[in-house]
Amino acid sequence: MFERQGSKGVFIASALNTDRDASWPNYSSLLQECIAEKALSKGKLLHAHMICTGFKPDVFVANMLLNMYAKCGRLPDARKVLDEMPLANVVSWTVIIASYVRYGNGGEALALFHHMNRAGVQPNQFTFASVLPACARLGALDQGKEIHEDIIRGEFQYNAFVGSALVDMYVKCGNLEDARQVFDKMSERDVVSWTAMIVGYTQNGYFKEALELFREMELMGVKSDSDIFAGVLPACANLAALEHGRYVHNGIIKRGFQDDVFAGNALLDMYSKCGCLEDACKVFDRMPERNVVSWTSMIMGYAMHGYGKEALEVFEKMQHASTKPNHITLVGVLSACCHSGLVDEGLKYFDQMIRDYDIVPEVEHYCCMVDVLGRAGRLDQALDFINRMPTKPTADVWGSLLGSCRIHKNLELGEHVAEKLFEMDPKNAAHYVLLSHIYAEAGRWDGVEKVRKMMRDRRVKKTAGCSWVEINNKMYAFSTGDRSHPMTEEIYAMLESLSGQMKEAGYVADTNFVLHDVQEEQKQRILSYHSEKLAIAFGIISLSPRTSIRIVKNLRVCGDCHSAIKYISKIVQREIVVRDANRFHHFKDGHCSCGDYW
Repeated sequence: MFERQGSKGVFIASALNTDRDASWPNYSSLLQECIAEKALSKGKLLHAHMICTGFKPDVFVANMLLNMYAKCGRLPDARKVLDEMPLANVVSWTVIIASYVRYGNGGEALALFHHMNRAGVQPNQFTFASVLPACARLGALDQGKEIHEDIIRGEFQYNAFVGSALVDMYVKCGNLEDARQVFDKMSERDVVSWTAMIVGYTQNGYFKEALELFREMELMGVKSDSDIFAGVLPACANLAALEHGRYVHNGIIKRGFQDDVFAGNALLDMYSKCGCLEDACKVFDRMPERNVVSWTSMIMGYAMHGYGKEALEVFEKMQHASTKPNHITLVGVLSACCHSGLVDEGLKYFDQMIRDYDIVPEVEHYCCMVDVLGRAGRLDQALDFINRMPTKPTADVWGSLLGSCRIHKNLELGEHVAEKLFEMDPKNAAHYVLLSHIYAEAGRWDGVEKVRKMMRDRRVKKTAGCSWVEINNKMYAFSTGDRSHPMTEEIYAMLESLSGQMKEAGYVADTNFVLHDVQEEQKQRILSYHSEKLAIAFGIISLSPRTSIRIVKNLRVCGDCHSAIKYISKIVQREIVVRDANRFHHFKDGHCSCGDYW
C-alpha cells in the first residue's frame, strides 16, 4: 500500500499511521517541514500517502500541499492541487499567483488572477501585492490600472505592501506621474516604496528628482539599504554631482555596505563619471569581490578619461582573474583604443572578441572601430570597414565616420556620408551640425546656408549647448549667452578679465567654430560666451582658490573652448575637469589630458 524505504520511509513512518484514520495535524506539521527544507521528494511521499489512504485534505492542508509544490518550483503539480480543490480560498489563489510571478510567468499569473475573480473569491492585500509585479514585468500598464481600481474599491490603497507594489508597477511601466501620486498618498512608506520611486526616477533619466527624493528620505530618518544606494548613485554620476556622491558614499560606509558588490560597482561608476578616476581606482582596489560589471566599469572609467593603456592593462588582469568579458566590456576596450589612438590594439581586440570570446559584434562595437580608424586619419580604411560589415550599417556607424570627416576636414567624404545620414535619420540635428562645421572650416558658407535651409524645411532643431557646474551641493546650468543667473554681471566681468589675460598669454580665438558668416569680431564675441566658459567663470567666482572646477556639457566641447580652457587653467592655477558628450578632459597648467587627440 505505501512503500517505506531509507530515510524517506523513516520520515513518513515516524510521524504517520498508515491506516485510513491518519489525522490532518500530522500532515500539516510534516508538510510545513517539507516547505521549510524544500524537500520535494518527501512532500510527494506525503501526497501519495494521502491518496493511498483516501484522506481528503481540508482547505488548510491542501494549501500547504499547494505551497510545498510551489516553493519547490513544481508549478504544474501546484496547479493540479488547486484545480482539484473543491473550494479554493484566497490563500490558495494568492500562493499560486505569487509562484507564477516568482518563476517569471507573469502572463499566467494575470490569467489566474482573472480566473480567481470569476470564481467569486475576493483578493486581499497579499493577492494584490503578488499580482502587481506581473504587470510590472510585462509592462501591462492597462491591466495594472484595472487592478489599481480593484484595490481602491477594496480599500487596500493605504496598505504599505500594496502601495509599494503599485509604485513599482507604475515605475516599471514608465508612468512616473501616477507612481508619484500613489507614493505621495501613502500614509506609511517603507524602504521598498522609497527604493522603487528613487530607482524609477534614475532609470527614466529624472536624476535631479531622484536626488531630491533621496534627500527627503534622509530628512525623514528612513534608513537606506544597499538597493537605494545603488539606485541613487547613478543619478549622482549622470549629473556629475560629486558632493552628493561623496555623501552617499559616507552613508554606505556608515550602514556597513562597503563590501556589497552592487554598491561598490555603483560607487566606481559614480566616481569615474564625476571625473575622480583616482577615487574610482581606490574603490576598485578595495572591493573584496569583483564581478564582470566591476571590471567593465573600471575599463570604461579609464577609457572615458583617455587612459587607454591603463584600460587595456585592467582588461588583461580581468582575464587572468578568470572573469569572462561580455559585449559591454569589449565596448569599453575598443573605446579605450579610440580615445588613445591605439589603432593596432583596437583591430586586435575586435578580432579577439569574435575568435576568443565568442562575442558577436553589435552596433556599438562597429561604431567604436570606425571611430578608432577615423580619428587616426584612416578614413578610407574606416569606409572600407563599414562596407565590409556583415549587416547593413546603421546611422550611428555612419555618424561615427562623419565625425571623423569633421576632425580631418574631409569635405568630399563628409558630403557623401551626410547624404546617407539624411536619408536614414533625417530628424537628427547632430548630422546637420557636423556637415555645417565641415563646410564652415572650408569657407563654404553657401554649404552652411544650404544645410541650414534643409533643417528649416525639415523642421529639425539644433540641440542647444548646456553646461552644468556643482557649487555647494547644488547644480547650476548655463546655456550659451545665458544672462539668467543672479550673478550674471560678476560672471561676465570675470570672462572679460580672463579674456584679456588669455590674449596676453598668446590665445587667439579659433573662429572656425562659429557657423555664421559674420565679422571676425562678432565671431569672437559669440565664442566668448559659450556655456562651458560661463560655467567655469561662475566656478572661479564661487569656489575657494585652487579648488578643482568640474563641468558637464551635453555636447562635444568645441575646439576654441578646448584651447581657451587650457589657458584659463594656467591663469587661475586650478584643475578644470570637463565631461562632454564623448569623454573627459582634465585641464591643468595649460595642458589637457587628451593630448589634443579627441
